[in-house]
Amino acid sequence: MVTLLAVGLAACSNAGPKQTGGTLLGGIGGAVAGAQFGQGTGRLAAVAAGTLLGALVGSEVGSSLDNADKAAMAQTTQTTLESAPSGTSSTWRNPDSGHSGTVTPTSTYQSSSGQYCREFSQTVNIGGRSEEAYGTACRQPDGSWQIVN
Repeated sequence: MVTLLAVGLAACSNAGPKQTGGTLLGGIGGAVAGAQFGQGTGRLAAVAAGTLLGALVGSEVGSSLDNADKAAMAQTTQTTLESAPSGTSSTWRNPDSGHSGTVTPTSTYQSSSGQYCREFSQTVNIGGRSEEAYGTACRQPDGSWQIVN
């Protein structure tokens, strides 16, 4: 999953090998950091935000995101995965920075183990540039969402 998000972000840009490598390493590092700091129902949001933000930082786009941007994206991701119908986008926007994004569940299904899972996409818009990432998360018994790929 982490690699899928980072590769998806790297593929969206016309970057050279150094920038693409930075995107991949940033995405992986961001996911690891998000997993360490996220707890309970916010864990998926922390991992997803960490992956996306890490990849964006690695490609020099995310350096413009402030803590308010990150918090808005993390909260929107968790809320959307928990309650938004598939195909319905939720948006976040920081009026101070002008940065924004969307989170869109694309499908919901029940795994063979009985867990409910959601595939989703996330987009971050910074200064007219947009980056998109994709992932799958499954709802845990405690109500949190965990990335499964």
